[in-house]
Order: sequence, then C-alpha cells, then structure tokens
Amino acid sequence: MRNALRVLLLAIGFAVLLSAAAGHAGTLVEFPNLSEQAPAKLLGYLARPDAGLSGMLSSHSNPAAPYPAVVVLHGCGGISSHSAGIADRIGSWGYVTLAVDSLGSRGSGITSGCSGRSLDQAFDAYAALHYLSQLDFVDAARVAVIGQSMGGSAALYAVDRELGAQYFEERFRAAIAYYPNCVPEASMTAPTLVLIGEADEWNQAEQCREMVKHARADGATIALTVYPGVHHAFDVAELTPGMRSLGRWVEYDEPAARDAEHKVRAFLAANVGGPSAVEPAEK
Repeated sequence: MRNALRVLLLAIGFAVLLSAAAGHAGTLVEFPNLSEQAPAKLLGYLARPDAGLSGMLSSHSNPAAPYPAVVVLHGCGGISSHSAGIADRIGSWGYVTLAVDSLGSRGSGITSGCSGRSLDQAFDAYAALHYLSQLDFVDAARVAVIGQSMGGSAALYAVDRELGAQYFEERFRAAIAYYPNCVPEASMTAPTLVLIGEADEWNQAEQCREMVKHARADGATIALTVYPGVHHAFDVAELTPGMRSLGRWVEYDEPAARDAEHKVRAFLAANVGGPSAVEPAEK
C-alpha cells in the first residue's frame, strides 16, 4: 500500500502544481474497501467545494454542508492529473468529489487495466459511496458516479441492476459515462448520461445507440450524445495533437469537450442538485 500511495502522489502531482501551494490541492485519502473484496483499503483524491483548489476555482459562494457528491472513476491508464482535475472542477461547482485509484490500490498497471477491470471499478464505486456517506459534510442521498473509458463502463455497471447494482442496497442518484463500452439491454437504477465520439476506435458509438434502443422499460432514462468525427479521450487536453495508444487513435476535441462539460453540469444539477443548478456554466 505504501508503494501505491507513492504512485498516487506522483499521479496527482501535476494537479497540485496548478495551485499556488500544495495546501490548496485536494486531500489524499485511504478508505475501506467492501468486505470480502481485495485490497482491504483503497486510495483516492478527495476535493470539497469549500476548500482547496475547488474552492479557489469556484464562481459562487457555497451553502453550508452537507453537499452532494460525485465519485470519479479513471480510465485504464490509471489515476492521473486529469482525474484530479475532474475532481477539482466538479468540486468547484458545489460537489464533494472522490477520484478513486482502482489500479494503484491493487498494484496494477496499464496492461492489466486495459484488459478490463470495469466490474472491479464498479465495486470500488460502491466502496467510495459508502465512505462518502459516512462523512458529515456529504449528503448520502445525493451521490453520482462519473467515469471515462474503462471508468465510464464501470459507471454503467454500477447503476445497471443486472450488473453491479444487484449486489447493493445503496443507490447512486445519477451516472455519467464518457466514451464507455456500452452494455446490452441496460436496466439502469439511476438516470444516465453517455457521451461518446462517432470516430471512437476503442468503444463503438453504435453499441451505445443499441443500448439506448434496447434499454428495458423498467429502467431509468439514458441520455446519449454522439459527437460526429470525434475520437476516444476527446476531453483530455494533453492529447493535442492526437496519438495512437495501444494501436487506437485518441485525440482531444475542444468543442466536444466544452459541450460535454456543459451537459455534465446541467445533468448533475437536474438529477443530484446543488449550487450548480442555479449558476452559469462559465465564469
């Protein structure tokens, strides 16, 4: 676990550099995993709207706690400054956020991550939900989950009653999946937003269309946005210009990234609530 903590420190170090001092960043936390799940402890990056970098970025005065919260799940490359950046940005909208390190906590690397650990991540999301529900500054009834790529798939698994959700009584209020591997015949326990590029070579947009088309009537609504000509990882600004990753193209697309961010903010406000429901999307 010490080695995993060092990896996590390195991974979010770039996010810390965005602030004037380390004290302005979020907090590294270690929290219990679910019983009978390995490892016994998970690592994460916790941001809250009234402190740290999220507080500095905020464009409004936050009301008193408890706050709604969002669990952040990374892609198969592991937790990174991008993961921490998502946590800080959503935190600035008025949410407590917890970016979970699913690979480092297990001593795993990119190879094992990209071979598929979405169900592990879905379980991690519930461990994070349980941890957040114990914090006195979090409203346990208003917690969403968001993920990218492998983490996006895990977010879908977490709210599909035939997958991860069947094992838990606790429920997420909403789920957001960036460019996931969509599931067939979905039956969601919470409203779900899916954002994917038409040109994605990792996960197929058509599969997401099929998921929406064949979603079970007893499930919550699924909103799908497909961006024409847009590739995998379109919200990762560091991927400018694009490149091949494990043989597949990944590339940042600013218009799609901005539109997706606005949709995410509006979706959270509508389904989870919080200060962002009445604030403009930009300063």
